[in-house]
Amino acid sequence: MRRRRALLGALGGAVAVAAATGAAAGLAGHGPGSGGPARLTVGAGYIPRPLLTDEAAAYVTVANSGGTDAQLTSVTTPLAAHVTLHTTTGTTMRQVASLTVPAGGRLTLGTGGDHLMLEDLTHMPSVGERITLELHFTHATPATVTVTVPVRPTTYHPKG
Repeated sequence: MRRRRALLGALGGAVAVAAATGAAAGLAGHGPGSGGPARLTVGAGYIPRPLLTDEAAAYVTVANSGGTDAQLTSVTTPLAAHVTLHTTTGTTMRQVASLTVPAGGRLTLGTGGDHLMLEDLTHMPSVGERITLELHFTHATPATVTVTVPVRPTTYHPKG
């Protein structure tokens, strides 16, 4: 019995040392905060039919089931010569170099908030047309996600 307690005490000490040195990361799993890689999925995207012939907004939701924040750094699409990332605080919109997809969380791009601006459109998209967006990330698996999103009526607002 004394030998068993000594062994358990030694194992407990080894686990404590491993945790203190970070060696236990493999034991902790890959949940949020554990430092596991960002794992991304993209969905719920759409583009409202633009009112202007040269620019449009685009919205998607990016979920991160990994343990590391990811950065959306750029987007490309055949619909536009340039795509810029924007954040909105109150009534002020500003262009940013990246948008964060938090570990274990999501980045929701939507009306009145963070969004993509498609500039210098190649054509005026029609309602129902499907547009490909290629999203580029750092600190993520995969580093590039390609999605096809529908063009919705200008007044479209997603439910819930």
